[in-house]
Amino acid sequence: MPAPIRLRELIRTIRTARTQAEEREMIQKECAAIRSSFREEDNTYRCRNVAKLLYMHMLGYPAHFGQLECLKLIASQKFTDKRIGYLGAMLLLDERQDVHLLMTNCIKNDLNHSTQYVQGLALCTLGCMGSSEMCRDLAGEVEKLLKTSNSYLRKKAALCAVHVIRKVPELMEMFLPATKNLLSEKNHGVLHTSVVLLTEMCERSPDMLSHFRKLVPQLVRILKNLIMSGYSPEHDVSGISDPFLQVRILRLLRILGKSDDDSSEAMNDILAQVATNTETSKNVGNAILYETVLTIMDIKSESGLRVLAINILGRFLLNNDKNIRYVALTSLLKTVQTDHNAVQRHRSTIVDCLKDLDVSIKRRAMELSFALVNGNNIRGMMKELLYFLDSCDPEFKADCASGVFLAAEKYAPSKRWHIDTIMRVLTTAGSYVRDDSVPNLIQLITNSVEMHAYTVQRLYKALLDDISQQPLVQVASWCIGEYGDLLVSGQCEEEEPIQVTEDEVLDVLEGLLVSNLSTPVTRGYSLTAIMKLSTRFSGVNRIKKVVSIYGSSIDVELQQRAVEYNALFKKYDHMRPALLERMPIMEKTATNGPTEIVQTNGETEPSVVEPKHLPPVTQPANQANDLLDLLGGNDVVPVIQTTMPTKPASAGGELLDLLGDLSLSGGPATAPASSVPTSQPSFLLDGLSSQPLFNDIAAAAIPPMTAYNKNGLKIDFTFERANPNPNVAVITIHASNSTEADMTEFVFQAAVPKTFQLQLLSPSSNVVPALNQGTVTQVIRVLNPQKQQLRMRIKLTYTLKGSPVQDLAEVNNFPAQSWQ
Repeated sequence: MPAPIRLRELIRTIRTARTQAEEREMIQKECAAIRSSFREEDNTYRCRNVAKLLYMHMLGYPAHFGQLECLKLIASQKFTDKRIGYLGAMLLLDERQDVHLLMTNCIKNDLNHSTQYVQGLALCTLGCMGSSEMCRDLAGEVEKLLKTSNSYLRKKAALCAVHVIRKVPELMEMFLPATKNLLSEKNHGVLHTSVVLLTEMCERSPDMLSHFRKLVPQLVRILKNLIMSGYSPEHDVSGISDPFLQVRILRLLRILGKSDDDSSEAMNDILAQVATNTETSKNVGNAILYETVLTIMDIKSESGLRVLAINILGRFLLNNDKNIRYVALTSLLKTVQTDHNAVQRHRSTIVDCLKDLDVSIKRRAMELSFALVNGNNIRGMMKELLYFLDSCDPEFKADCASGVFLAAEKYAPSKRWHIDTIMRVLTTAGSYVRDDSVPNLIQLITNSVEMHAYTVQRLYKALLDDISQQPLVQVASWCIGEYGDLLVSGQCEEEEPIQVTEDEVLDVLEGLLVSNLSTPVTRGYSLTAIMKLSTRFSGVNRIKKVVSIYGSSIDVELQQRAVEYNALFKKYDHMRPALLERMPIMEKTATNGPTEIVQTNGETEPSVVEPKHLPPVTQPANQANDLLDLLGGNDVVPVIQTTMPTKPASAGGELLDLLGDLSLSGGPATAPASSVPTSQPSFLLDGLSSQPLFNDIAAAAIPPMTAYNKNGLKIDFTFERANPNPNVAVITIHASNSTEADMTEFVFQAAVPKTFQLQLLSPSSNVVPALNQGTVTQVIRVLNPQKQQLRMRIKLTYTLKGSPVQDLAEVNNFPAQSWQ
């Protein structure tokens, strides 16, 4: 049989291939020749064939049929054969294949070989692909080589020991005696691998960490010798002596000094020396400085040293290398909470990074800028961030707008500045803001009584300029509906009032109703605003005409709203002024806003409820997901609490009669809320659900029950029947507290199977008084059309003595009268 071609000739031949198919043909032809040679047990050219096979493996072609040939080469007595065999084993074998266990004995023999280079091959292979079984069998040989005086073998044995510890952590103590003299070695290779071994042991065992803390002075001495030593051609990299060893020692010092005062004190001086003496003109020096900064920040270092570290990061921000600037911003973001004042000194440099062309740097700079905002610099920082919001890419606008809202809410110097800032965001990036920004801004405006005239005037001007930003249009519509009389009266004291007539205001709102840019939610805001102006403007006939037109709108929500308003104009006109009066000041709740879950055919749609005439906006989905988690599945309808406004006692019954007269259950003009598609938000009139409400609740003889009694909290259920719908049960919960402390932030949540529909109204209070001195009540309405046995899971959340408490319970023992 002719001699096979050499590896060099094979590489040259493959490189001449012009297409992938041609290369594949060459590889297949050569693989066939190699297989024939393996079958004939050709020992002469086995090494050459395995070498060619490894090259094909590197090109991505299958080479698994050469695994056993690698084992035969390892068993050979020739060093050249062993070298290729071990290389093939590292590339073609791993611990998932049982074949690798066959080489355990060969490796053991080679670890005891008389030639150091053969021993080195065995150590490299074991350290690369040794399985846990192999590591257990061969750990003793590795430990012996770790104690040898041969530095070539010691450095390889140290790295092999790292692999053994990772595979079999319980063997760690075996290597402990051998580590005593490792750091006294002069050879840099042994020092480097020894530090790697010590780092691995410290990270994996708290006992080892405590044991090796006594080595801190020795590590400090080694590091000091490195930075003070003169030029050494063997270890010099860009004028710095062995930067790789320096970085490894700094990492080990960081682990040893964390949460330990004595170790941190011992390394403070050397860290200061490294930070001040390292050359920063080359990337090598920057790498050492970066590790130094991380070490200073992680240990219990002195305040002056931490300021020095942050100043180093500040210098990094001026570097031309983008990677270094990004690393500096990321590191400053991690330290800004603990060393806020030191980072503040570099505020101008950080803000300049907002103008960087690199999107990663720009994002990190934006996050760090928001972290630096406080009451002293809020005006200047907001000016820069609003400028960034104007010019940044769309991918940044949502996060930037959210950050501006949060910062303005926390540090606003005045109500006017707060309102101006949020309006500026809505004007420039209104399409990117979060869904809860509209109700939050409305609440801010409502509570700023002295700013009503100024705000409505500013928003009216903004509407004249641009109606494409839907959140801005929604807020403006709401404000014009509430404070339209202030707009036309020209009584603004904050700035020069504008002269506008009632017809001009109505023209703008009617334009929103017919604009192609307006979403259904925006049209709902506009129609409600027009309706509210019927009690503030004199042109009631024009408003009646507009409302009646939309009574036949193809938009079901808009149609339902118009039908309800028409009923107000006709049958209940005497109630209209009281119903459409201005909103009272709203108290800010602990949550992101009043919310409810609207049930639609067993599915859930989160929506935000504004207590007067505000159409809902989409709520973040995480609250709904939490409620689904409550029942541990997707076959349930969760409900969370809704905040409902308190109505005047004299108007409550009339309101129920009003909605009762409307044909909400069918007819050409309206549709039941349960049939509205989930993509359509549910409009509410004066905070009442657009689902059919219950206008006559009669008590039924249903015995009460205790649903929950644990940790001093007791939940009792009492039952009533809703007329005229016998399928609706009204459950009133009574929460009492027998402990000695009040239960604050009390929240009751419930979920039922999909065959039921459930509505959970607002509680009487969120504080359950101590020692049973009072109760918290809350009403639940359950629709059970199929007359099935009621099952419910409840979730209770409250704070007791400063500690949050959360508990789940299942209620299955409802009285039969409650569901039959």
